[in-house]
Amino acid sequence: MESRDKVSIIIPTYNRAGIVEDAIQSALDQTYTKIEVIVVDDGSTDETADIIEKYDGKVKHFSILHAGVSAARNVGIKRAEGEWLAFLDSDDYWLEKKLEKQMKYTLDKGYLISQTGEKWYRDGNWVMKRDKHKKYSGWIFSHCLSRCVVTPSAAVINKSVFENVGYFDESLPACEDYDMWLRIACKYRIGLLEEELVVKRGGHEDQLSKKYWGLDRFRVKALEKILEEDITEEQQKMVLKEIVKKLKILEKGRRKRSDLPNIYRPKLKSYINKLKEAYGLQKTENLRL
Repeated sequence: MESRDKVSIIIPTYNRAGIVEDAIQSALDQTYTKIEVIVVDDGSTDETADIIEKYDGKVKHFSILHAGVSAARNVGIKRAEGEWLAFLDSDDYWLEKKLEKQMKYTLDKGYLISQTGEKWYRDGNWVMKRDKHKKYSGWIFSHCLSRCVVTPSAAVINKSVFENVGYFDESLPACEDYDMWLRIACKYRIGLLEEELVVKRGGHEDQLSKKYWGLDRFRVKALEKILEEDITEEQQKMVLKEIVKKLKILEKGRRKRSDLPNIYRPKLKSYINKLKEAYGLQKTENLRL
C-alpha cells in the first residue's frame, strides 16, 4: 500500500468520557491498517483525558483550550500526516470495515471526497431515517443548500481539498459542517458508498442542535459566505432563494419571541430584491414577505 493511501482519523471530543472510548476503539479496530488516530481534546473538564491516556502510544493526543469542534478538527487537520483525512465525532463509532470499503470505493471512482451510509441510534433505539435525509452522489451542491447532507463521521477527504477551500470556520458556533460541505460541494464531486458503515448516536443534551435557537441563523451566514466564492450564476440564484427561504423561517420565529431584535425582516427585504434582480421581473410571485 503506497504512502498516498494513509488515512489520518481525527476525533474531536469535549466532555465525552462516557463514550469517547467507543469511537477511539472503533478507529483502532479498522481492517484498513494504514492509519493514524488523532484525538483532540477540546478542553474537557471531565475524565476524558484519563480515557485518552489509556491509548498512549496507539493514538496521537492533543489538548487545547475549549474553542469548539471546528477548532479541534482544524488542529487535527494541521497535525495529520496522512494524505487522506477521516473525521469521527466522539459520540459515533464505525463498523470495522468502514475505511477498507470506503477507501477502495473512493480510489476506484476517483473521488477526492466521499461518504458512507449510516445508522442512527437515539435514546436506546434504532431510528428509521426519513426521505428528507437521503444522501446523494456526484455534483450535489443543490442538495446541500437546505440542510447538511454530508455526515462528518462518514466522510473521507483528500488533504488537498482543505488546501483549496480552507479549514472549518471557527467563528460559527454551530452548522460548521454545513458551511464546509457548501464550500466543498460547489467545487468537487462527492461520492456516496451507500452501505451503512457508521453508527451515529444522538439525543445528548450537549448536542449543538439543542443548545442554540434558530440554527438557520448560522446557515444563512454560511450561504452569505458562499456568495463570495467563484460560483456559477445558477448557483448564485439557488443560494439567494435558500437565503430568502431561511430568513422567512427566522422572521416567523422572531415574531414569536419578545427577546429578539427586528433584524431579519430588513435583511429579508434586501435579499428578496437581490433575487428579483437575479431573475429579472419574473418568478417573483413567491417572494413576498
